[in-house]
Amino acid sequence: MNIVAEFFLVTLKVLWAFVLAGVKWLVRPKEKSVAGQVCLITGAGSGLGRLFAKEFARQRAVLVLWDINSQGNEETAEMVRQIYREMDSTLPTEGAVDGVEEVPPFQPQVFTYVCDVGKRESVYLTAEKVRREVGDVDVLVNNAGVVSGHHLLECPDELIERTMMVNCHAHFWTTKAFLPKMLEMNHGHIVTVASSLGLFSTAGVEDYCASKFGAVGFHESLSHELKATEKDDIKMTLVCPYLVDTDMFRGCRIRKEIEPFLPPLKSEYCVKQAMRAILTDQAMICTPRLMYMVNFMKSILPFEAVVCMYRFLGADKCMYPFIAQRKQAMNNNEAKN
Repeated sequence: MNIVAEFFLVTLKVLWAFVLAGVKWLVRPKEKSVAGQVCLITGAGSGLGRLFAKEFARQRAVLVLWDINSQGNEETAEMVRQIYREMDSTLPTEGAVDGVEEVPPFQPQVFTYVCDVGKRESVYLTAEKVRREVGDVDVLVNNAGVVSGHHLLECPDELIERTMMVNCHAHFWTTKAFLPKMLEMNHGHIVTVASSLGLFSTAGVEDYCASKFGAVGFHESLSHELKATEKDDIKMTLVCPYLVDTDMFRGCRIRKEIEPFLPPLKSEYCVKQAMRAILTDQAMICTPRLMYMVNFMKSILPFEAVVCMYRFLGADKCMYPFIAQRKQAMNNNEAKN
């Protein structure tokens, strides 16, 4: 095709993509069903992972929960079973019709595995057990994450490596374990739970920001690879929330005059927004929507202008109270020991 004609065609496709995106903002797309599909969630023992498990349970998915904390993982599994029981109790119970015995509704199950996703061997061994005991994974939610809570020069090398392994490298291992079958079937969904700190950074959490930037880069590159190989029925969703009100970043604060307009997100709200994006095959979800604008401005403004904005918002040192709390807690533990 003549390059001028092709350029014209590409321009029309880009404009059409904008139109479709605008329509989706105005008209909520229909959500797909994941009932009966195998959904694996890493870091399911607490925080966002636990909430994702509960939301997928309400969608009647078969759940596979991974976490390094066995007790927390089992607690999540029991919550999921309770949701299954409550849903089963609301199903209508009708007798046989015209002598034909009624087929009982599908009964979803939950499976728990102790897995350290920061260790490649642990991921591959546990993945093999899942394939053998549960089946092929349809939805992979890479959620597990850690934060060291130290300034760079005060952070032990081992914690930096641990942050990179869990927050970034683990996505490679889990995807390599389950993507081949998705490619074979041309069916599946991979969810990357990253962070707004994977789109723009702040001071004091260099290892965390680097790991989340890596996760975002991995996700985007894999998305392009799937498009290049025309595996259009394998969906990808990138989740980039603002600071979430969990123990992970407790104490983090922006400027007090600004905070009422941009408070930490409630974890339930964050997960519900992410679930809506997953079930409508949305490629990326930033919460709140202001994060789209912040990321855009960071891309076009001079660095000194970004610094001025950070200082005005109090975002330049927002992690310092959190780091100070972590340091105090560690000192208290050492004193007790």
